[in-house]
Amino acid sequence: MPTPSSRYLRTAFVVGLFVILCIGGFTYKHISELSQTSKIVKDNYSLRSELELIISNLKDAEIGHRGFLLTHDSLFLNPYNESLQKITNNLSRLDTLIVPSGEQVEKLKELKSDIASRFKNFDKSFSLAEDDAILSQDLLFLLHEGEIKMDRIRTDITEMLELEQRLLIHNQEINEAKRGLTPLLFYGLLIVTLIILLLAYFKMTKDLKVLKENNVELEIFEKLTKQSEIVSNTSTWVWYIEENEFEFSDNLYRLLGEEPQSFEPTLENFYKYVHEEDINHLGQQVNMMMREEELPFTKYRVVHKDGTIKHLKAYSKLMDDTEGDKKMFGVTIDITSEVENYRIIEQRNQELERTNKELSAFNYVASHDLQEPLRKIQTFMSRLEAKEKDRISESGQLYIQRMKSASARMRMLIEDLLQYSRTNTSEKEYLKTNMNMLLEHAKTELLDSIEEKQAKIICDDLPTMEVISFQIQQLFINLISNSLKYSKEEVPPIIEITHEEVRSRDVEQIKESLYKFHHKITFKDNGIGFEQTYAEKIFLLFNRLHGKSEYSGTGIGLAICKKIVENHKGVIIAEGKPNIGATFIIYLPFLK
Repeated sequence: MPTPSSRYLRTAFVVGLFVILCIGGFTYKHISELSQTSKIVKDNYSLRSELELIISNLKDAEIGHRGFLLTHDSLFLNPYNESLQKITNNLSRLDTLIVPSGEQVEKLKELKSDIASRFKNFDKSFSLAEDDAILSQDLLFLLHEGEIKMDRIRTDITEMLELEQRLLIHNQEINEAKRGLTPLLFYGLLIVTLIILLLAYFKMTKDLKVLKENNVELEIFEKLTKQSEIVSNTSTWVWYIEENEFEFSDNLYRLLGEEPQSFEPTLENFYKYVHEEDINHLGQQVNMMMREEELPFTKYRVVHKDGTIKHLKAYSKLMDDTEGDKKMFGVTIDITSEVENYRIIEQRNQELERTNKELSAFNYVASHDLQEPLRKIQTFMSRLEAKEKDRISESGQLYIQRMKSASARMRMLIEDLLQYSRTNTSEKEYLKTNMNMLLEHAKTELLDSIEEKQAKIICDDLPTMEVISFQIQQLFINLISNSLKYSKEEVPPIIEITHEEVRSRDVEQIKESLYKFHHKITFKDNGIGFEQTYAEKIFLLFNRLHGKSEYSGTGIGLAICKKIVENHKGVIIAEGKPNIGATFIIYLPFLK
C-alpha cells in the first residue's frame, strides 16, 4: 500500500502539474490574443497605407488624364493605365485587410463604387477629347463632374481613415494592456513554479530524513531479527514467483548445519539435506505450493554432514508488494526439542495408562479382595458375640464393640475410596438427563435416613441437562446425606433446593468462564453449619471439622462432590454460619 508520504508527493505532483498546465494554457491564450491584437494593429496600418496609396494613384491617373486631354499624346496614357492597375491591386488588398463583418465593409463598397464611377468619367472624357466639335462644352462638364467624384472619393477615404484611426487607437489600448499583463503573468508563473518546487524540496528533504531514520531502524531490526532467529531456532525464506528464485536467511543455513550463504539458495541444493524418507513428501508439498501458491504446515527431517538429524517445520503465505510482484514468504522452525518432548510425553502417557490400569486393579482388589476378609472378620465377631457372650468379661465385650465399630468404619472408608476412584477414572459420557429424576433417585437412596430424621426436602423444578448421570446422582446423595448427618439434635432437618439461570459475568467466581450462562443449583439446610474460614478446607480429601466420636464419616464425601462438579466444568462453593446452617452453591455451564 502507498505510504502517506508517497500519496502526498503524488498529490503535490499532480496538483503542480495541473497548475502549470492551466497557467501554460492561459499563457498560450494570452500570447495568441496578443499576437492577434498585434496583427490587427499591423493590418490597420496596412489598410491606412493602401487608402493613402489609392489617393496617390488617383492623382497620378488625373495627371495622365489631363496631359492626354491637353496634348492628345498617348504617352500620357501610360501613367493613367499604371495607376488604374495599382488602384485595382489596392482595392484587392483592402478586401483582405478589412474584417468581413466590420463597418468598413460598407464603406469599402461605397469607395469601390465611387472609384468605378470616376474611371467611367475618365473614359467618357477620353472619347470626347477625340471629338473637336463638342470638346469645350461636354469636356468641361465632365471635368467638373470628375472633380465632384474625386471629392466623394476623398470623403470616403477620409471616413475610412477616421474609422480605422479609432480602431487603431482601440486596438493599441488593448495591445498595451495585454503587453502590460504579460510580465505579470510570467512572473506569477515563475512564483507558482518556485513555490511548488520549494514545497516538493522541503517534503523530499523531510522524507529523506525519515527514510534515513527508517533505514537505521531497519538495520537494527534486521540485526535483532537475525539474533532472534538464532535464539528461537527459526529462519525465513522468500520465493520470488515471477523469477522462480529463492532467498534464504542466514539461520536457515545454520539449521541445515552449514555456514550462512555457503551455497546457492535453490531447491536442488536444499533437497540435498532432506532426509531420504521425507524427500518425496516434501517434494509433493513444494509442488502443491507452486500450484496453489500456499504451503500449509509441513514437517520433515534434515541430516547434517556429521549425521545429526533435525526435525523442521515450514509454513508460507503469498503476499503482494506495493509494485504488484508476487512473493511467497516462508518460515522454517527447528522443532527437534518439541519432537523429543512429545516422545517423552508419550512415554509418560503410557506410564500413566499403566498406572491407571494398576489403579483399576486396586479398585477391584478394594471392592472384592479387601472387603472379603473384612466381611469374615465382621461375621466371626458376630458369631463370637452371639455364642460366647456370657463367658466374655465386660472389658472383652467392650473390645468386641470397638472392633465391630472399627471394621464398619473400615468398610465405609473402602467404599468411599472406591467411589472417589470411580469419579476420577470412569468414562465421562454426557447425556441429556432430567435432573428431577436424578434427585428423586437420590432421595429414594436415602429414604431411611430421611424418615429417621423426619427431614423435609423442598425442591424447585430442575431443568434437563447434559450430564454424567450416575455422578450427578452421587452428588445429590452426598449433599443431602451431608445435611442429614450434620443436622441439629431434636430439630427436623429442612433442605431447600433451588435453581436459576445466571449470566457468568455477573458472578465473581465464574466471570472468567468461557461459557456465557450457568445453571445455579443451591442446597441450603438448617443444620449446625460451620465457620466460613473452613469453606475451602471441607472439600479436601479426608478433611473433617468434627471428631469421629461426634459424627460418623470418612471426610471423602464433599471431596467427591467437588470432583464431580469439576468433571462437569463447574464450580461448587460452600457458605456456612455456626448453628444456623450450611449452603452449597453449584454452577454448571450450558449454552443458551
